[in-house]
Amino acid sequence: MRARTRSVALWAAAAAVLAGVFALYTRPQMMVALGEMIWACFR
Repeated sequence: MRARTRSVALWAAAAAVLAGVFALYTRPQMMVALGEMIWACFR
């Protein structure tokens, strides 16, 4: 695979992962669960 094609593919994959993560933030249940997991780490 050429360097340019590989670079574009990596950027596209990173953008897809970030879009998925940001989509999870729109779900209130996910935010509550994330908060509870973070709180459990420091108890």
